[in-house]
Amino acid sequence: MMRLRKLLAVIVALAALAVASGAQAEVAKVRVSRQFGLPYLPMIVIEDQHLLEKHAKFLGVDVESQWTQRVGPAADLDALLSGNADFVGPGIPTLATVWDKTSGTPQEIRALIAMQSMPYVLVTRNPAVKTIADFTDKDKIALPAVKLTGHAIALEMEAAKIWGQDHYDKLDSITITRSHADAAAALISGKSEIDAHFASAPFYYYELATPGIHQVLKSYDTLGTKHTNGVLITAKKFHDANPKICAAMVAAFEEADAFIKAHPREAAQTYLKATGDKTSLDDLAKMVADPDVEYTTTPVSIMKIVGFMHEVGRIKKMPASWKDMFFPEAYGLNGS
Repeated sequence: MMRLRKLLAVIVALAALAVASGAQAEVAKVRVSRQFGLPYLPMIVIEDQHLLEKHAKFLGVDVESQWTQRVGPAADLDALLSGNADFVGPGIPTLATVWDKTSGTPQEIRALIAMQSMPYVLVTRNPAVKTIADFTDKDKIALPAVKLTGHAIALEMEAAKIWGQDHYDKLDSITITRSHADAAAALISGKSEIDAHFASAPFYYYELATPGIHQVLKSYDTLGTKHTNGVLITAKKFHDANPKICAAMVAAFEEADAFIKAHPREAAQTYLKATGDKTSLDDLAKMVADPDVEYTTTPVSIMKIVGFMHEVGRIKKMPASWKDMFFPEAYGLNGS
């Protein structure tokens, strides 16, 4: 409650500043794009409970939110860059890549907040694979986007630990791009060339419940700590023109996170209703309450991931701090 009171005080201050500066009217419709899976549960709760509208109204703005589901980070990013979405929620590597390319330009993009801390889990149905060193050219590892997503970077980070930094991309040749849903269906069926999947929740839970599929790697073990899975990003142009909406979005995520923590079963029910997922409510509630999962707006271990990307040449500019890639709304958080 103390944190929420402080956040609301900041929101009020931002709103007063916007009024005092004679800011133009903010947009009447906010377009938010999300992907599939439990990383997007806060967005689903915000939509279901109309939290963005609630907090925007508190700041004197009447706004309508429009929610779209897209498959994969590339589609999300295309929507943002083309002006067809105002907020999207990709992983850290996507943020680092787009920040690197747009920083200091009129198209600059940064993150507003983190959306959660969650692991990526690499699973396989190949009984010979105990660690990633056991993969061969005969295997195929599905990822949401080759070389771009947190899953791909975590695999490269683990490869660098085993074979050395010069061979960080040793397994890139056997990775392929698939949505989590398609990859899980292929792996579970056992009738596809895909015999491994670096998955996000809830898909790795489904896979590990299938006989013959086992865990190879968890990204938390690779990094040695928990890490942010996804961040909410937007264009600087939109952010600067819509301070109240951005403040309302932060408050909406904070309220959604508090709801999920206090009511995991109700949050799971909201997810099932929104997605049509056939998982039992009991099973999904356990996934939501998994100790590995933390729904939080605080960025965690951002610099470990971004630092690796810079070391291997994936990005040219190295941020001095995680704050370089975020807007000021996140600066008061104990990020890393």
